[in-house]
Amino acid sequence: MSFERKASNISLILSDVDGVLTDGGIIFDNEGIETKRFHIRDGLGIKLWQRAERHFGIITGRSSNVVQVRTQELGVGIVRQGFEEKLPIVREIISDLSLSSDQVCYIGDDLPDIPAMQHVGLPVAVADAAIDVRNVATYITESLGGHGAVREVIERILRTQDRWAEAVRKFSSNAP
Repeated sequence: MSFERKASNISLILSDVDGVLTDGGIIFDNEGIETKRFHIRDGLGIKLWQRAERHFGIITGRSSNVVQVRTQELGVGIVRQGFEEKLPIVREIISDLSLSSDQVCYIGDDLPDIPAMQHVGLPVAVADAAIDVRNVATYITESLGGHGAVREVIERILRTQDRWAEAVRKFSSNAP
């Protein structure tokens, strides 16, 4: 089935963090404080997705305060950290939102993401994902993880759903 057919039904995007919302690098300072680099366009994309009355959430195998800070800044309410087995969490979130699997997109980059990707309607891999992850994806982004890949997916889905113009109207010079 084509990207467009699968994307037309999506109302929830779930994403891994390291390697998808970040470039996969983990930096510790001299005090052992972890930092991550997030791409600003991914953040705006998530906000546009939410303004389109869609759900966004993250599921990550690691736990990090910086992820909590970033998701709070973006108003992301679905945040699950410290879950190496992601599929049970995906199922729980889908059930909590009374959705079906075909209404969900999952964006991943590495082996722990595969079971979740195989369970949803629109599995997406970032451009630099592991080969096994790319092999299960319906769509592989042009952007690398941490370099606007999430925004790319959001924009493409919203365009498919004919919601992109509405989502960006406030940024248009022709906006009322």
